[in-house]
Amino acid sequence: MRKLISISLILILLSCGQSENTPQNESVTTQNESDGQTTKFRTLEIDGVNIAYREAGNPDNPTIVLLHGYPASSHQYRKVLEGLSDDFHLIAPDYPGFGNSDFPSPDQYEYTFDNMAKTINAFLEKKKLTSYAIMMQDYGAPIGFRIATANPESVTAIITQNGNAYEEGLGQAWKGIRDFWADRNEQTENALLPAFTMEGLKWQYTHGTRNPENVNPDTWHLDYLRMSRPNAHRVNLDLWYDYQNNLKLYPKWQEYLRTHQPPVLVVWGKNDEYFPESGAAAFKKDVSNIDYNIYDTGHFALEENAAEIMEKIRVFMKKSL
Repeated sequence: MRKLISISLILILLSCGQSENTPQNESVTTQNESDGQTTKFRTLEIDGVNIAYREAGNPDNPTIVLLHGYPASSHQYRKVLEGLSDDFHLIAPDYPGFGNSDFPSPDQYEYTFDNMAKTINAFLEKKKLTSYAIMMQDYGAPIGFRIATANPESVTAIITQNGNAYEEGLGQAWKGIRDFWADRNEQTENALLPAFTMEGLKWQYTHGTRNPENVNPDTWHLDYLRMSRPNAHRVNLDLWYDYQNNLKLYPKWQEYLRTHQPPVLVVWGKNDEYFPESGAAAFKKDVSNIDYNIYDTGHFALEENAAEIMEKIRVFMKKSL
């Protein structure tokens, strides 16, 4: 009998504890979600393609659109989304065929930088974004500059993290791709295939870093899984072949910088074999309002220098706006 009474008392106390604590816990959860700082994982359909994107921060705050590079996705901005959502509204889309966005076959979607920029521009329009800064890295530059030159009145600032717009910014790692541009055939295609292996993808993240142990291996493992899907090699070869058309637009992008003079923040990993520091320095020719910062790291500078870069972004954005 005593045991039954004891159990009953325990159940009553637990019940009382839940009735008191549950509303408080729900209130805290609601608070965290309503302040916008928790990253949301969402999708938006654009012309039949579901674009996955990460969103954080209060939409009433200044917006930064985070455009990822190769072979990555919005995952590369995970630290920025967490670290800057208190002051900014952050949007990080995955391009078609990248990250968690749809991967239509090349017969259904044209994998060119023109077309991907068109899709991402339509995404921003559907999100009703009319004023935003652009943070661009690697592939984010040709997509971002296409958007900026089409909507110069919308772009409040540019943050470039190894996002190139100059011939002098193309490093030694482009040699095999330049051979591919000169003559696309089975031999020049096969010469590029090692870049899609696990080791090749790991090199993208770790080459030029101060310490490879600073880089989360989930990065290249995620990319390898996506690169192992049907058509992935073909699509990425198509994009590498199309990249030569970006070079033809460099003068247009440079003219945009000279004419519109957006504030530019440079946060560049100097040991990048694709886009060395010479690409960062070239921005000084055309931009008067430039905040120039070079880091002793590789292609994905956020992996080793996220804290310093995020502080630079915070100060730069507040000063620019």
